[in-house]
Amino acid sequence: MSPKPLIASALQGLCPQCGATTLFAGPVRFADKCRACGLDFSQYNVGDGPAALLTLVVGALVMALAVAVELTIRPPLIVHALLWIPVTMGAVLGGLRIAKAALLIAEHRKQGGEGRVVENREP
Repeated sequence: MSPKPLIASALQGLCPQCGATTLFAGPVRFADKCRACGLDFSQYNVGDGPAALLTLVVGALVMALAVAVELTIRPPLIVHALLWIPVTMGAVLGGLRIAKAALLIAEHRKQGGEGRVVENREP
């Protein structure tokens, strides 16, 4: 069986080894291991890269949309708060889940690991 495309696997939260929907234990928290095949998800280091990238991308998009809305409609400030705070939170949480899953799945597929320095031992 060939694996699903990376984005499809990330959207569904599939285990990179067996394809079961066991990758997450919470909205953006990985499970400790796959309940179907036992793959240990803690061996993968996803880090803060997805969060940093999403902060920049979502922040830029929301600001552009907020400025466009302000210049065209001119709603009261409370409307901006009621509109953009939930939009930002939803975009960050949804995007973070997909980005973290995609990074973990890609790391598993490419057998990524810690970098190592190879010393040159030639005389």
